[in-house]
Amino acid sequence: MSVDTATVAKIAALARIKVSEAEIAAMVPELNGILAWVEQLGEVDVTGVEPMTAVIENHQRLRDDVVGADPLTGGGVRDAVLANAPAPEHGFFGVPKVIE
Repeated sequence: MSVDTATVAKIAALARIKVSEAEIAAMVPELNGILAWVEQLGEVDVTGVEPMTAVIENHQRLRDDVVGADPLTGGGVRDAVLANAPAPEHGFFGVPKVIE
């Protein structure tokens, strides 16, 4: 795939970028070089290569997700929390209507 000056001018117009004729002429070989490099990458044999998210493999250290593990923030304290609410409704915080 290759681009010409008309294609670069059209892309610049669609992106609403003001580009002079000299800049368009300079961009054509640069964009063609980038596209050639991308095509070259497509020719690489990657069979058996696992996809990676990073060069260095990272492992997230996560805690077990256990409801009620912490007595202050765990489950089973809804009634105690809603005791301080000004207008609890059906086990949830009641809030005033803001859209009429």
